[in-house]
Amino acid sequence: MVSLNRILLIGNLTKDPELRYTPSGTPVANLRLAVNSTFKDQAGQRKEETCFVTIVVWSRQAEICQQYLKKGRSVFIEGRLISRSWEVEGKTRSTMEVRADRVQFLGPPAPARFASQSEAAGAQAGSPLAEQPAPAEADRVEPESHEPAPDENAEADVPF
Repeated sequence: MVSLNRILLIGNLTKDPELRYTPSGTPVANLRLAVNSTFKDQAGQRKEETCFVTIVVWSRQAEICQQYLKKGRSVFIEGRLISRSWEVEGKTRSTMEVRADRVQFLGPPAPARFASQSEAAGAQAGSPLAEQPAPAEADRVEPESHEPAPDENAEADVPF
């Protein structure tokens, strides 16, 4: 049986990213994304619907999101849907969220975040990875792999 779990979303952040660290020191960030859809109802009226999605970002990408993203910023998310459940006061709670494999910043960054116009122009032209300063020695964390190692022969099984 074939299965596919891929999510592609473009939306705006509803609040600043929330960065925290696992007990082993791995960074993880939660993003709240609003994705808008427009459609016409039976009467021909244009309607807008908003879906709010929680995005989970891991490792260095989580730190980059926390550093560069702010509420209102547009982002493109590529990832997969995950489900988690937990117990609270004897009740089982569950949620569906997106585990981001890639986060791409869209649109210009907020100008108030830069010290000068020349820095703002440089940041718009390049990748956020190129402009960020190296973390202090105490802030450095070796990322853990949350993915299984890729199988070298995996592509040999693809039928096309």
